[in-house]
Amino acid sequence: MKIGMCMFLWTTAVSKKHEPLLRDIKATGFDGVEIPIFVGVPDDYKKLGDLLDRIGLERTAVSAMGDPSMNLISADAATRKAGVEYMKWAVDCADALGARTLSGPLHSTLGAFSGSGPTPAEKNRSLASQRAIGDHAGKRNVTIGLEALNRFECYLFNTMADLSEHIDAVGRPHIKAMYDTFHANIEEADPIGAYTKHRRNVVHIHISENDRGVPGRGNIPWKETFAAIRKSGYDDWLTIESFGRSLKDLAAATKVWRDFSETPEAVYREGYKHIKNGWKKAA
Repeated sequence: MKIGMCMFLWTTAVSKKHEPLLRDIKATGFDGVEIPIFVGVPDDYKKLGDLLDRIGLERTAVSAMGDPSMNLISADAATRKAGVEYMKWAVDCADALGARTLSGPLHSTLGAFSGSGPTPAEKNRSLASQRAIGDHAGKRNVTIGLEALNRFECYLFNTMADLSEHIDAVGRPHIKAMYDTFHANIEEADPIGAYTKHRRNVVHIHISENDRGVPGRGNIPWKETFAAIRKSGYDDWLTIESFGRSLKDLAAATKVWRDFSETPEAVYREGYKHIKNGWKKAA
């Protein structure tokens, strides 16, 4: 098992100016960090990967699609094509970074709603988009971890059951799922079962408290969660995802209107201990 920290708490564009923070994350004990991919070119991420190598941090990648002009399930072919091209670019950046997983709600436009649930036509268009993305991801040896989001952030996939069924239909080995404890706490009648029943497709896990603050301070059933993950044989990343108000656009997208901790340091230092102890007790 590896413990990671998502950099969304501070930025959507990690650079050398974050080196002191990255070194403190390493000193805390983390195995790696999750790097947002939104801007730049692959060479920028190659340089960032070199910096992480010098610090001794492994890495995963995360992104999202908030621009309706790149909606992967749009009825407009040109819009879908733009979305596929964006994803190919993000995969190339993740590869240059040295990240083997790229996760997030990479199936539809974040925060965009049609006024009804997903239609068969939208899901069919998603199949075509994800297959094209999966073929490119396979060439780069990057696996996409699609994320089921709560109903207030998207409408295409809210539960692990719906997401996993779709991934099976996509039929591409580099298109898989991410399990997020925050979203499962909202949408799943049985958050633990939502993980165990669909473990076969899970390649990445976000450790996120019910208020998106410090892991361990809220009401997520952590004892049962860690026990289920460990019993399932999962031995990859447990990455803390928390949000704050420092990034206006990201705070608006994630509906963050208040601070969830006294300091960012409390999130990753206390959160690291929470995962380490929870995993040990689950043995």
